[in-house]
Amino acid sequence: MEQDQASRWDGVTLRSTYKDHLLEERDELADAARDGAWSTVFELLEEHPEWINGGRVGGTSGYAPLHQAAWHGADVSVVHRLISRGAWRTLRTAQGERAIDIATRRGHHALLAPLTPVIRHHLPAGTLRSIQHHFHALIHERADDLVTEHQLRLPDLEPLTEQRHPACWFAVPGMYGGFSYRLERTRLTVESWCRVVGGSGQRHFIDEHGPRLVAEGFV
Repeated sequence: MEQDQASRWDGVTLRSTYKDHLLEERDELADAARDGAWSTVFELLEEHPEWINGGRVGGTSGYAPLHQAAWHGADVSVVHRLISRGAWRTLRTAQGERAIDIATRRGHHALLAPLTPVIRHHLPAGTLRSIQHHFHALIHERADDLVTEHQLRLPDLEPLTEQRHPACWFAVPGMYGGFSYRLERTRLTVESWCRVVGGSGQRHFIDEHGPRLVAEGFV
């Protein structure tokens, strides 16, 4: 059964954002996935399930473990196991490739079926792009200095369309909080707050026409 508990958007791109011991563990996971050392990958994901859709911090490829499995032509059981842990089949690399695109390019035909995204929440591509554009604008409005300082990679909404429960968390370093967002048919509901600032919470509804503030003042 596919899990949604690891639904977190990993937007950190600067190695200086992490403490050294976390960087070492993130590097160990990235190295293991790069080398096809799947037993080590799953051991590390057992400790840090939230890293299932994360790549190497400071890396340029944007390859998460599922992308590496597609590149290697890993056993189908490895792919199923990653997906069962919450790996997104719609997650794209820095070059815009999904895992299925990598497997196709590499000729790993046995992986095409399990890597084919199962879309549970259908939205026209143009509508999704518009909502994402407005969401990114809202993030800049609420936390522009931190987005710039940490060179954050802002959330791609496409992975929401394949999740049973289309919701995700985007933590913003230095904000002591971040953005919780969920897809509700053709609308994105976004809640953002800073835990150390009382009453900083805001809730927005975002559709293809833009955001609408519907509540504020909560923690």
